[in-house]
Amino acid sequence: MMKKAIGKYKLLITAALLTMLIQVGATLWQPSYMKSILSVMANTTLSTSGKIDKISSYGVALIVIAVVGLVGSVLNTITAAKIAQVVTADLREMTFRKIQTFSYADIEKFKSANLVVRMTNDMNQIQMLLMMTFQILIRVPLLFVGAFILSIITLPQLWWIIIVMVILIIIVTGLSMRAMGPHFGAFQKLMDRINSIARDNLRGARVVKSFVQEANQAKKFDHESDDLLGHNLAVGYIFAAMIPLFTIISQLAIFAAIILVSTFVTKSASVAQDQLGGIMSFMQYMMQIMFAIIMGGMMSMFASRGLVSIGRIREVLNVKPSMHFDTTEDETLNGAIEFDQVSFAYPNDEQPTLKDISFSIDPGQMVGIVGATGAGKSTLAQLIPRLFDPTSGTVKVGGKDIRHVSKNSLKQTISIVLQKAILFSGTIAGNLKQGKPDASSQEMDRAAKIAQAAEFIDRLPEGYNAEVEERGNNFSGGQKQRLSITRGIIKQPKVLILDDSTSALDARSEKLVQDAFNRELSDTTTIIIAQKISSVVHADKILVLDEGRLVATGTHKELVADSEVYRQIYATQKAKED
Repeated sequence: MMKKAIGKYKLLITAALLTMLIQVGATLWQPSYMKSILSVMANTTLSTSGKIDKISSYGVALIVIAVVGLVGSVLNTITAAKIAQVVTADLREMTFRKIQTFSYADIEKFKSANLVVRMTNDMNQIQMLLMMTFQILIRVPLLFVGAFILSIITLPQLWWIIIVMVILIIIVTGLSMRAMGPHFGAFQKLMDRINSIARDNLRGARVVKSFVQEANQAKKFDHESDDLLGHNLAVGYIFAAMIPLFTIISQLAIFAAIILVSTFVTKSASVAQDQLGGIMSFMQYMMQIMFAIIMGGMMSMFASRGLVSIGRIREVLNVKPSMHFDTTEDETLNGAIEFDQVSFAYPNDEQPTLKDISFSIDPGQMVGIVGATGAGKSTLAQLIPRLFDPTSGTVKVGGKDIRHVSKNSLKQTISIVLQKAILFSGTIAGNLKQGKPDASSQEMDRAAKIAQAAEFIDRLPEGYNAEVEERGNNFSGGQKQRLSITRGIIKQPKVLILDDSTSALDARSEKLVQDAFNRELSDTTTIIIAQKISSVVHADKILVLDEGRLVATGTHKELVADSEVYRQIYATQKAKED
């Protein structure tokens, strides 16, 4: 995944590595000049003017090295930031496109809140990891190795001090990382839960306020937030202990080096000049070693969050969609529908929702589906446009098994208006064109008149360009349903499925919609899922479901005469109406 995303930015990566090498080289080169400056100052054979000349030349060289290192650092930061931005943008697009290939079952497996966190927070973690990789993580081992070798070359007698300091710092870093690991692993899971609570609370704000549940929702959110705070504080406390420990170790190492060098100078005055010059370089190299280990430890701990996020994104990208289409060849299908011994169970459900369903529908027929709540009506409807695949049996449209029909052919043939009317932010026209991207104003007018949406659209000053707020909150339930029906019929499908999509309409509006269907969509196979039998009483055929089984089929009159389940539903509803 990462190799594919990074591979096309080889030029940027090369630039980042080169500028990093310049920065590391400048950092390692500076202490050697400090040694030369101190050696000149300790040289008793040189005149004052000679010392000034040499120190001036070394000073100029130090400034040049510093400028080169600064330029390298700036360029490295720019290239690292660009790599992080472009690679993350590509990953985000890849992930979004992958999610678009998911079936309903795949989305249910991850949950929408979880996918949102992966697309946002996890992507931010990956972006930080990429930035750190090309700015710090690769630089750290180069700086460590370079400083280690140069420190031993500078004062070979003190090699063991470097080894002891490195071992102690590595031990402290390892213990700290081990203590922080579980906390970093918990961060993303807590972020998922917090995002889910916030999303549900904001979406259900009216319900929360209606039932005065603000305190309970705040308590639930506070519980998860406090857990996240606890993990963050634990990491902060470990960091608070790490830095002083690193400082103590490095200062003790420097103190030991100074003491030992002073004994060398006392014993042998002949080496005083070289040793005094070398001690400053040695100290700087020790600080660079310490800095490399500290930064490596800290960055590796932060990188662990990035690696967790990479794993979460890889998990999405590696998913093989549970639904695939055998062909890409488009074909024209008619409105005939056939179920042959179809059963279906949702993932992780022990009992099937539909059991051995068989029926057929001729092109142009209006078919109603009724049954008690939970009988499987919506599930049956969702199998026709292949939102789910049956567990067993065959679903055919136009005489073709839908598993062997191209995606485009199926989508052009079938429109489904779901039970919950969902509108997207934008305009009315933008929402309607989701049904047909190239829909003309005449086509929108025709569909809106059939769905009885034209009556309120025409009253809006902007007409089809009127704004649609988030989730269509500026429209009533009935208006949203009529807009959803308009979107469903705008492409003139051969099969139109209405999943209880007139439940929010008053009796007059529902009658007008049904009359328009009979008049304008006589050639369209219409499947109406309804709670009210009055919505399907004039259908050519009515399917009666009970506990996932098809228990009766016929017209209204036939079912009243022959089906006990249908009679009970009809009698109950008629009694309510009376």
